[in-house]
Amino acid sequence: MSTTSSQQMAALALQIKQWGQELGFQQVGITNTELAQAEAHLKNWLNKDFHGEMDYMQRHGSKRSRPVLLHPGTRRIISVRMDYQPESGAAMNRTLSDPFSAYISRYALGRDYHKMLRNRLQKLADKIEYEHGHFGYRAFADSAPVLEKAIAEKAGLGWIGKHSNLINRKAGSWFFLGEIFTDLPLPTDTVAAAHCGSCTACLDICPTQAIVGPYQVDARRCVSYLTIELHGAIPEELRPLIGNRIYGCDDCQLICPWNRFARITGEKDFSPRHKLNTRQLLDVFAWNEHEFLTKTEGSAIRRIGYDRWLRNIAVALGNAPASPRIIAALINRLSHHSEMVREHAQWALDRQLTKRPDETLFSKQC
Repeated sequence: MSTTSSQQMAALALQIKQWGQELGFQQVGITNTELAQAEAHLKNWLNKDFHGEMDYMQRHGSKRSRPVLLHPGTRRIISVRMDYQPESGAAMNRTLSDPFSAYISRYALGRDYHKMLRNRLQKLADKIEYEHGHFGYRAFADSAPVLEKAIAEKAGLGWIGKHSNLINRKAGSWFFLGEIFTDLPLPTDTVAAAHCGSCTACLDICPTQAIVGPYQVDARRCVSYLTIELHGAIPEELRPLIGNRIYGCDDCQLICPWNRFARITGEKDFSPRHKLNTRQLLDVFAWNEHEFLTKTEGSAIRRIGYDRWLRNIAVALGNAPASPRIIAALINRLSHHSEMVREHAQWALDRQLTKRPDETLFSKQC
């Protein structure tokens, strides 16, 4: 590559970062395609069966860690982050500490980020093509086998913390990631340095102790996996530990000291829809399937479907303090068409009745 073209690529890289910020990305970085260390970590994780039923984590072979196999011709990866924190940490903790409230992971309260990020990435690619000319590329937003956190770390967007999420010194960890694989020989950024130090707050706070060691998450125990990825019954021994978390879990982010630097997002698409950040468990448990589909339209929540939605809420209701209203709602779900929903509702009902022995007669009469 000539000196002139090197200078042109350096200038283009600066422009790409500026265009990215104009499109609403808080940061843009660039890295190469060498991910050998991340590949070794992934293989070790898979060999321990920490992925559970997420077969897609190994289905694509080396495509996940070797970008050129996923998109031939890839020489560089443009990595972006977009902040999504919709409310203060204090507000989140208030919901989490109220056993009658439904806690939904804050990334899922607004519009499905997949579509939104892909749209912005496409606009960035279009801008590059308009200003620079035709180039080879493919955009991703958690939509293909991509090691997005390892890529973002190499691109200088942050470091992978002990909870396996990416952390930025100035922005915490409440952000989404996206990528553009490209054949442009752009200059690369410096790999981000780690700053977790001796802190183990995320390991200590994990409700199911899914973070089995620094940088090692056993997804089979993770609340996010149990409430989103798992299709069948949630293991009984883990149900009491889930608390009132009905879709995902944010505990390891809420406790992370670096998130004191996180800022509330200005993106309206990430604002809570249908008051999903303040809903009561009994309220969302009462939704029929049409209401569920209507109120989760355009949301990432929809992917779990109505039956798993009820499954998750039933567990949370079983964990709540004794309540005649909860008992009545659970009894009502014992006739649900799904065996999975009926089983979880029965488990929750048994828990409620154990807390309130005097309700046994009420259960039998109903």
